Amino acid sequence: MSTAIKPRHIGRNISRIRELKDMKQEALAQALGTNQQSISIIENSETVDEQKLIQIAKAVEAIENFSDEGVINYFNSFNNNVVTTGSIFATNCTFNPLDKVVELYERLVQAEKDKVEYLEKLLNGK
Repeated sequence: MSTAIKPRHIGRNISRIRELKDMKQEALAQALGTNQQSISIIENSETVDEQKLIQIAKAVEAIENFSDEGVINYFNSFNNNVVTTGSIFATNCTFNPLDKVVELYERLVQAEKDKVEYLEKLLNGK
């Protein structure tokens, strides 16, 4: 029996950490700016370049710390520094968007009713 220490399989460790974080290869690949096949190759490698390990660690941390609230706060910070007059950013909306959706829906329903009425007249010859 040999008592030599078996070298660590870094790729397998990356795979285990990713799986423990409930992360798919695609998510890690996207965070690294690569594709799923590259992540598979890394996870099947016994050794991984130190720079690549640092990138993976940062990507896993970024994905782990991701929150919708953080993204919203990030984008809202732009709104505070942008002049919104005449732009697509509506900070002081003077109408309820849902009211506009209902209004559009009602107009579409009325248009369909008018079309049915017209087609019935054509069929009946009146």
